[in-house]
Amino acid sequence: MAIHSDKIPRATLKRLPLYYRFVNTLKAKGIDRVNSKTISEGLNIDSATIRRDFSYFGELGKKGYGYNIESLLNFFKNEINENQDIKIALVGVGNLGKALLTYNFSIHDEMTITEAFDIRDEIIGKQIGSVAVKHMDQLQETLAHEAIDVVILTTPESAAQNVANQLVEAGVKGILNFSPARIETPDSVQVHQIDLGIELQSLLFFMKNYQS
Repeated sequence: MAIHSDKIPRATLKRLPLYYRFVNTLKAKGIDRVNSKTISEGLNIDSATIRRDFSYFGELGKKGYGYNIESLLNFFKNEINENQDIKIALVGVGNLGKALLTYNFSIHDEMTITEAFDIRDEIIGKQIGSVAVKHMDQLQETLAHEAIDVVILTTPESAAQNVANQLVEAGVKGILNFSPARIETPDSVQVHQIDLGIELQSLLFFMKNYQS
């Protein structure tokens, strides 16, 4: 089943990987079916929200029975590309970039950072984790040759837009942006902003104002 994403709220689409990971955990425990209440308690998402999310994708479960774990996993794998090997490039091998290369999605066998780029002579050629760092001069050629269209951006703020422009020119379709800069791209390029400072401030706010 193909998702008609123009008809589905972005918030729902962003929750799909959460559902997939949770259901995968249940399968590992030998559980073969689950209801929205169990998912709600496990993810701290309202049951009504879960049922509404699932309703966008047709009949995923049956009233009184719940959801079959194997069927849910197959659905989520298909919709979030977990059946495909995804090659990812990383640009900016500073402290955060090195940490991501070392981690390299160890719990996601289908997603792997296979290329890394930087401009500093002292880091070029070094192997971090399983990836050798290349110079930015090789960016476009490498992305095209390896058919990579997803990039993690961990450059300094001052360099982010220039690098983003190069990524767009190279045909990249998705950027996970860890830099503080709000980069501009064409509508055809999806950008997800990860601002650790804002996330921490948000956490502190909720700790202060929503204590039980």
